[in-house]
Amino acid sequence: MYRFLLSRRWAVITLTVLLLIPVMVRLGFWQLHRHEARVARNDLIARSLKAAPVAFDSLSSPGYAVPGDLTWRTVTATGTYDAAHEFVVRGRTEPDGSSIGYFVVTPLRLADGRGSVLVNRGWVDSGTDATSYPAVPAPAGGQVTVTGRLRADETTASSGIRDRGGLPDRQFKLINSAQQAKVTGATVLGGYLELASATPAVGDSPVLLGEPNHSDIGPHMAYAVQWWLFAALVPVGLVVLARREAKERAAELAAAAPAAELADA
Repeated sequence: MYRFLLSRRWAVITLTVLLLIPVMVRLGFWQLHRHEARVARNDLIARSLKAAPVAFDSLSSPGYAVPGDLTWRTVTATGTYDAAHEFVVRGRTEPDGSSIGYFVVTPLRLADGRGSVLVNRGWVDSGTDATSYPAVPAPAGGQVTVTGRLRADETTASSGIRDRGGLPDRQFKLINSAQQAKVTGATVLGGYLELASATPAVGDSPVLLGEPNHSDIGPHMAYAVQWWLFAALVPVGLVVLARREAKERAAELAAAAPAAELADA
């Protein structure tokens, strides 16, 4: 009854099924690993945000590349804002919104004289045109203590943003300490501080950026389960298909038998 399984057609079907099963199992593990990485990232962010603040210059130095396990660490810095070297970063989205504007980055000259820290003070709306410098609330004058989140320098590789030249004065595409050190000639510590609060506080200020989302685990675990279910159902489907074809062939033979008997008679 099942001799048709030896046909070329069924050999191709069976081979395809045998190839699909390990592929689907592997895709399931790929999604599982993405889930585990997302959970680990969320845990790292949560621990970093809850950790006691430390001085920015205790973690960083000029040319320092902030590693992943220090990203989002709560840091502080004390000094005076260098408004003359303030700049904006183009093409950034408003926190919790969809409007495109600028991030405002102001260097903070450290009180201990070890250099400057780039401080992302938040978001402002676009100006009247793409070439004009936007309206930016002035930073606090005098000595200020800022608290925020340690971030790694942005690069084209890490952000996917092409760092093209030819932009208007004091406008950039990335927040990068090495780039600003080259432009200004100042000593700039690696990475930057994403502002959360400042003492003393000022009246008007750019829109502060919120903490990163570290509660959403994404759909990866559900996708992993789906791939493994598909892998389990494929052979079941093969068996069902084979049994259906066997029944159809049996029915065809049963229908053909009376006709053959009449022809013999």
